[in-house]
Amino acid sequence: MKKKLVLAFAAALLITACAPHTSGIMGSSTGEVRVDNRSFGSEVSVNQIQARQQGDLLQGSGIIQSKVATDLRLQYKFTWYDVSGFTIEDEASAWKSLKLHGKQRMQVTALAPNANAVRYELYVRKAFSN
Repeated sequence: MKKKLVLAFAAALLITACAPHTSGIMGSSTGEVRVDNRSFGSEVSVNQIQARQQGDLLQGSGIIQSKVATDLRLQYKFTWYDVSGFTIEDEASAWKSLKLHGKQRMQVTALAPNANAVRYELYVRKAFSN
């Protein structure tokens, strides 16, 4: 019984310790915007999500905007999906760093890794240094 309690406590600590580093904002090319962290959502917004064809590939863009007067260190990532809803080369897509000065807006863009992409999601989170 004691062992189960210790395992449950350790699992709870692990989940809560990881949460601030992964939660943020997601904007989708389908028009959905999801804020997973209200505190972060009061500092940053993601809007003007757009997609267009560049030859055979889908190109995505979005505006990441600071709502605060201080500098923010952020990370963003594009995740691409095929017509069936499966991710395309997700492991190859790395988080990219971005620094926004107070109230600054910046457009970020990416090109799909192959012609099977039909939609994307743009994720933004706060960058933490260890």
